[in-house]
Amino acid sequence: MRRHRSVPEGTYDMGSHEDRDDETAPCRFSDTTLRVNGKPHTLSVDHRRVLLDVLREDLDLWGAKKGCDHGQCGACTVLVDGRRLNSCLLLAVALDGCEVTTVEGLAGDGEELHPLQRAFLDRDAFQCGYCTPGQICSALGAVAEAAAGHPSHVTDPAVPSGEPVRLDRAEIRERLSGNLCRCGAYPRIVEAVEDVIR
Repeated sequence: MRRHRSVPEGTYDMGSHEDRDDETAPCRFSDTTLRVNGKPHTLSVDHRRVLLDVLREDLDLWGAKKGCDHGQCGACTVLVDGRRLNSCLLLAVALDGCEVTTVEGLAGDGEELHPLQRAFLDRDAFQCGYCTPGQICSALGAVAEAAAGHPSHVTDPAVPSGEPVRLDRAEIRERLSGNLCRCGAYPRIVEAVEDVIR
């Protein structure tokens, strides 16, 4: 006999494993294949786990950070099929078959840094470094978005739709506004991005 528990209004009580028999228990895990930094990984993933936790806990990729865990700080930003996304908000099972690029995968074989990583070092575009992996992945995504003609809030309306957007300082600041730096390294971050797009 199932025990009934008091559950706050607006929430769904999944119950515990002990409360269900095997025939009524929902499937909680799926085999999921993620191509991370060019390498395929097939994992049995709990449907409730987010990509950030899978990257850090299962694949030992520690670049993406857990900051706010609500998609508001950008510390967990990675590239999924070339688009910058907050990995703390993405259910890993929903990304089956996707290409995920973390900051660890930007240098390729590891011999030489990606130009944006090098620019961050040259410009001293970090202090504590906690936000840096997310900043770099977000900047790469922002540059690709601008090249593909995706406007931002500050894009001149006279720019024809679909035409590449020129990244000036205002565009860079706007496009990276979803990535917070508590140390305040924003001017140097903008300079590092400018160095790469010149």
